[in-house]
Amino acid sequence: MSTQTPQQLLRKQMAGESDGNGETASHRHVIVVLTENTIGALNRVVNMFSQRGFNLESLSVGETADPTVSRMTIVTTGNDRIIGQVLRQLDNLVDTRLVDDVTTLNYVERELGLVKVACDASNRGALMELVNIFRGKVVNITHDDLTFELTGPTTKINAFIGMLGDYRVLELARSGRVAMRRDLVFEDGNDPRTR
Repeated sequence: MSTQTPQQLLRKQMAGESDGNGETASHRHVIVVLTENTIGALNRVVNMFSQRGFNLESLSVGETADPTVSRMTIVTTGNDRIIGQVLRQLDNLVDTRLVDDVTTLNYVERELGLVKVACDASNRGALMELVNIFRGKVVNITHDDLTFELTGPTTKINAFIGMLGDYRVLELARSGRVAMRRDLVFEDGNDPRTR
């Protein structure tokens, strides 16, 4: 039985701490990390998460406009307090230039999905209509299957895969999320351009 007030429980929950019953508030975090493009930089970042026992739901890495810098988009689940510690440790790594948890900010995210689906003449048309609804495209076609490419938020890729329940998915490849802060030009309601 907890002897804490509702305010104390709420404060602990917001900080990601245990509520006294062993329960902590965990949620998904989208983290952007810029590192120097050196051997072992990715390994050091991933090790930070594995040492804490966090599963990486998604990890995307690629060069930026500057070929000496790599951009990582990491998606993981955890409570705010522990993720905060991990972010500080990531920020202290030698190769790290920037660590940004964009979870609570306005950001744009995209993911690429390639899906190979078994088909024949009887259901090919229905599959083509379905991919058109999701604004995807066919990237390969054979007598026995179709391969689709979809790009968009993770929820869109998940919804498309969910709609394929009546079909046999032969192969699925997902890129993982990439994310970037969204700059809102008309953020202020007093801006005359928004009237």
